[in-house]
Amino acid sequence: MQFLSIGVSEQDSDIIDHMRSQLKLLKNKHIDCSIDEVSCNGSKSIICTIDDGKPEISKHPHSLECLRVHIANALADYIIKQYEEKLLARIINSNYCYFNAAERKEILAHAIRIVRNEDKNFLNSLFQMRRRNVIIRKLLDYFEGSNSLILDGFVNFRLKEYIKELEEVVDKAVDDFLMDREYREFIKLLRYFVDIQEPKFNVVHVTPHHEGKYVLMDENRTEITNECIQEFVNEIAGGEVNFDDLLVSSLITLSPRRIIIHGTDTFRNKELLETIKNVFAGKIVICSGCELCSGKT
Repeated sequence: MQFLSIGVSEQDSDIIDHMRSQLKLLKNKHIDCSIDEVSCNGSKSIICTIDDGKPEISKHPHSLECLRVHIANALADYIIKQYEEKLLARIINSNYCYFNAAERKEILAHAIRIVRNEDKNFLNSLFQMRRRNVIIRKLLDYFEGSNSLILDGFVNFRLKEYIKELEEVVDKAVDDFLMDREYREFIKLLRYFVDIQEPKFNVVHVTPHHEGKYVLMDENRTEITNECIQEFVNEIAGGEVNFDDLLVSSLITLSPRRIIIHGTDTFRNKELLETIKNVFAGKIVICSGCELCSGKT
């Protein structure tokens, strides 16, 4: 008799659905399988048996190998769905225990976004496929020597390479968390500088210019760029001018009551635009289209 036995806990209620969906694919290869559940003392075994009493089996000489491949695919999907978040949390609690509970929760959220590739990042999608393939390969290696598998034990003791990759995901999530925290502290500091400044203008218009530069105008649309940035240019004479930093510094110094931003579609640095929105929250107006936006002034 050709079979595979998968030991799971009673809580693993939907694993059989993953396995059934894969076993349906075997019928296209003229391999007929039955699947049964056997429960005992809080544990459960799912047994997949090839019905080798049917003449159709002779049409496919590698029926057991095919069964292993399909069950490995089903188990890989189940492990990713049911175990991945728990493994990430365990890694965070073990390797980064010096963060408080709220911080660890935030790091976990970062890590989950990465493994699920919620940002639709091409590189992350490749890593996603690689992790799944690692699980499948380990399962197939295991099935070469045994037809019985305990899922919890397999995940905890046989998936070292997979868990190593999850550790790398957590490391990346920690880096993202620290960068986000540093950014939030930076924004908080800039907001403080804005709050203590006396407004020098009621309105300042900001328009992107060529070569990454920006044009500043007052409420009468008179250009004030040169007089605003001259003191900063003198300080950095001889060095490379970062016009993004220059814009933020100028706006903080001017601390206008209202900032109207034109031509947002032509902003090279979209993160700069978000930074300005965060620093000057409640004071930003995004122009929906005018002669300044179209550069016809």
